[in-house]
Amino acid sequence: MSDRFAAATQILKEFGKDSAKLIPILQKVQDAYGFLPEDVMRYIANELEISPARVFGVATFFAHFAITPKGKHIVRVCNGTACHVKGSAAVINMVREVLKLKPGQDTTEDGLFTLECVSCLGACGLAPVMVMDETVHGQITAEKASQIIDEVRKQEAAHA
Repeated sequence: MSDRFAAATQILKEFGKDSAKLIPILQKVQDAYGFLPEDVMRYIANELEISPARVFGVATFFAHFAITPKGKHIVRVCNGTACHVKGSAAVINMVREVLKLKPGQDTTEDGLFTLECVSCLGACGLAPVMVMDETVHGQITAEKASQIIDEVRKQEAAHA
């Protein structure tokens, strides 16, 4: 067995290789790897004696799971009805521009930021809303979003 699968092997042992516990297994695997790598999902499918399609289906169905690496800082912008009506599209466009994200790209080349556009952050009264890591920013504008990202970049540079 490769060291690559050591964490997954340990997690599978904790759950007794029970395929009925696939979701909590994937949650722990994601915590260990930072996301769900394709080769690790195939390994899990093999060890649980279920189809890779079932594992991939669960991993891609639930928004909580990531099948690509995420950045150190997660920027979530709500695009639900209230936020959209109040201008979240401009915020999203600005974040994409400031982070220099290409179409289809969610994580910056340096791995510092990941942009997630979400359906609801549960703060409709503060619309539009952006969450940087765990900090909620209500009534966000494109300009404020840009400033927040710049501040985080400055903090990262100061600690580098």
